[in-house]
Amino acid sequence: MTTVNTPPGSDPTVISDEALRKAEEFIEADEGATNRLGGLAGQTVTVIAIAMSLFHLYAAYAIVPTQELRYTHVAFTLVLSFLLFPLAARFRNRVRWWDVIPGILAVATIAYALSGGDDFTDRATTPDRWDVIVGIIFIVLVLEATRRTTGAIMPVVAVFFIAYAMLGPHLPAPWTHRGYDLSRLVGHLFITLEGIFGVAVDVSATLIILFTIFGAFLQQSGAGKFFIDFSLAMMGGKPNSAGRTVVLSSFLLGGPSGSGVATTVMIGTVAYPMMKKAGFEKNAAGGLLAAGGLGAILSPPVLGAAAFLIAEFLKISYLDVIWMATIPTCLYYLSLLIMVELDAKRFHARDVDFKPELSLGTMTKRYGFHFISLIAVVFFMVIGYSPALSVFYAIITTFALSFLRKDTALMPPKLKRALADGSIGALNAATTCACAGIVVGIVTLTGLGLKFSSIVIAYAGGSLLLTAIYTALIVWIIGLAVPVTASYIICAVIAAPALIKLGVPDYAAHMFIFYYAVLSEVSPPTALSPFAAAAITGGDPYKTTLQSWKYTLPAFLVPFVFVLDPQGVGLLLNIPKGGSWVDVAEITLKTTLGLMALAAAAQGWVLRRTTLIERGLLILSGLLLVFPSLIEALIEAAIGRDISYTYVPGVLIGLGVLLWQAKGPALQRPA
Repeated sequence: MTTVNTPPGSDPTVISDEALRKAEEFIEADEGATNRLGGLAGQTVTVIAIAMSLFHLYAAYAIVPTQELRYTHVAFTLVLSFLLFPLAARFRNRVRWWDVIPGILAVATIAYALSGGDDFTDRATTPDRWDVIVGIIFIVLVLEATRRTTGAIMPVVAVFFIAYAMLGPHLPAPWTHRGYDLSRLVGHLFITLEGIFGVAVDVSATLIILFTIFGAFLQQSGAGKFFIDFSLAMMGGKPNSAGRTVVLSSFLLGGPSGSGVATTVMIGTVAYPMMKKAGFEKNAAGGLLAAGGLGAILSPPVLGAAAFLIAEFLKISYLDVIWMATIPTCLYYLSLLIMVELDAKRFHARDVDFKPELSLGTMTKRYGFHFISLIAVVFFMVIGYSPALSVFYAIITTFALSFLRKDTALMPPKLKRALADGSIGALNAATTCACAGIVVGIVTLTGLGLKFSSIVIAYAGGSLLLTAIYTALIVWIIGLAVPVTASYIICAVIAAPALIKLGVPDYAAHMFIFYYAVLSEVSPPTALSPFAAAAITGGDPYKTTLQSWKYTLPAFLVPFVFVLDPQGVGLLLNIPKGGSWVDVAEITLKTTLGLMALAAAAQGWVLRRTTLIERGLLILSGLLLVFPSLIEALIEAAIGRDISYTYVPGVLIGLGVLLWQAKGPALQRPA
């Protein structure tokens, strides 16, 4: 627990109940507005949620056949989604007959599929009449559950893909294909493990839900509160401490929170009063909070749900995904930290009279065991356990360590809440994965992925640079409408093949798409993190969104390094072909220097306020270091011949601006 002391006679900076209520609404928009149930209905939902968590913990340790695991996972997901998420907002906080009946139908359809055994799966290409009827009911239930939990856009996208599959012969070239009737389509989506019960649901059933249970155990044991208090105590009361606290705590909270919006609100309610006292402008403060929340999705060991899908799509260990994310995550937070330091100069930040209730040493001694819980997942994977079993043992570790202190012990009431919250927290991602299975199934059935990649490459004229830019725009546009997980799944099957065809390693292509899918968290109209931050700070939502873009854009040029620079895979801790670890160090250094230049350009400040020319030179310096292919292409187009790029001009230009500012007089104009 920490407090911010205020001088006698001054008004304390507090966040109003109305601001917190608005921020909670954005969390509900991100995670779904659940019913608040009491009495028998509330107890029933809690029992079902606990049963779901216990089943998946058992499945992580024991052996449950693939088909039974995926089908049971979806059955639990649909039942809880219909009971917890109302048909419409006006029906909230009560369970009605139209919520119960779909839940019963969901169980009945899954029971029908499981009871059919091998005979049922053998009928995938020629389903009988009852298979088609039950399959149609099931697909409608999945679409409705997804609408309730994530909104209407994802189900509408899935319906468009279904229409594409059925209307193939009637579409204009190059989109035409043979077409599939309803029977064939239902058989592929409902009966096989390549449709709704495909890769995405497998990841949801084996990893995503286990990580949400892990996050719920951390949260109920007080880890989230400790990480924020630890960050505040460690940063002290200096002018730039509030901004540094946002950066550090957002990294630590990635595991316990698991949501960019929730992380933004958790940090904002504690850190914004300090930021305001230090002199931060409210839109800039909100932008930094949203950028910090976004970092929670990128931070190992628990990245966003889409990261688990990367491992499954590429058939690699989740530990490999964690390693690949390590350097980009460090670069992201380095970029944020540089901007925080420059913010303190721009806003002439003031010291904050701050005293934690516990000293840093005392706090760490009493509650530092939470760090063990956070790194337990990676430790168990490093010593050879599977990702699912690693999370299982990390949950057991968290449970055991919680009893080191009475106030953190997961006694039965807290344990029940953790188990229930773990399953409920997975519903959003689980329904998204089930609905995305419709999209993936149709893409594989119709060959749309290869067709789409050929179209993109043709439009790009075979240029890797243009293909990468087009792919980034496609991912970004799709991400404007659907959640990060859905955006990644859709683009992984339709856009990644284009990059891979042009020689980009598959893991680099998928990481490129993952990072741009994450941008949806700070991009309107689904810019929930900046809007939640604006609710806390009282800033303008759209200005706050622009500020969050400013904080994140330098680091989001990094994915282009993965796919355009021959050394770029070094940022993913992969040695370039014919290279060595020296290449990894070199590309990391070049990218770091480039991000520093771009961060200074975005803030308009180095040692003092930059002039327009200085800012332009910093942008050029950063692009030469981070995104050299773009500069090469422009220069080659202008002079009509190939050039050989080196990073030296970028370093010299950036160093020149730094020396020029050091030589000139400091400007004292207020920011």
